[in-house]
Amino acid sequence: MLAVHPVVQALATVIAFYVFYLGLGRFQSLHLKKKKMFNWKRHVLLGKISLITWLIGMGAGFAMAYRTWERFLVTGDHGETALIMLPFILFGLVSGMYMDKKKKRRRALPLIHGASNVTLLIFSIHQVYSGWWVYNTYVLGR
Repeated sequence: MLAVHPVVQALATVIAFYVFYLGLGRFQSLHLKKKKMFNWKRHVLLGKISLITWLIGMGAGFAMAYRTWERFLVTGDHGETALIMLPFILFGLVSGMYMDKKKKRRRALPLIHGASNVTLLIFSIHQVYSGWWVYNTYVLGR
């Protein structure tokens, strides 16, 4: 089970980077006045998938850590960073679903939504690095 968590979270991260790529077109058209296509439905669908997968994976990671080592945050920086990511994930989901449900011209909320999710991507890169350390140290025993 400890090997499934990193694979699923890595796939969610790859999807999140693609969602970022899609959102970049929206940013360019809204804020840089460049003519760009924006696949709204794909951005929303894959954004939900990546954020919800991160959320579920976070819960599963904490559950697996507790089941394996009988305490939380045994993984140090990896678990702590996941907790820091939690409000960003929730904001990304709520703001994204709100904009999808109530479609209208906006400038500020999409910018804040995007900045928050870019912050998540930065944290996700750190999670790959710290997760690799956790896997080598605690799972493989290297």
